[in-house]
Amino acid sequence: MKDQKPLFHAEMVNETGVKGQAFVKNGGLKVKLSSPLNDDEGTNPEELIGLSLSTCLNATIQSLLKARGKENTSRVEAHVDFMREPNGIGYFFNVKAFAKIDGLSFEENEKIVKEAENRCPVSKLLAGSETVSVKAVREF
Repeated sequence: MKDQKPLFHAEMVNETGVKGQAFVKNGGLKVKLSSPLNDDEGTNPEELIGLSLSTCLNATIQSLLKARGKENTSRVEAHVDFMREPNGIGYFFNVKAFAKIDGLSFEENEKIVKEAENRCPVSKLLAGSETVSVKAVREF
């Protein structure tokens, strides 16, 4: 798979950690960064991973619905907590994604959300992590 031609290629750059800016090369997106532990304006890795997961998972849900001839709306929320390792050394993200598809039974919602989790590239990237979960919900 590594020798396959990509459908899309992007290059992102960060030279300042959680201070300053990060950007997409070739004139793309620029974001102001800040630590989640202060009130400075800007985004952080927690928010970016949450946006990546919620966007990819919901796009996959929408694709699965379209393939089934359905036009239901869906919503995915990702909650990301920045946590200290229990031993006090280092950090980790605790990521919980919640998905709801309007107009479907809860059982059908669960089935499609699970299928989307298995197909979404960001979910695949996070698969196997003990600190990541995806669940269908009845309400937000």
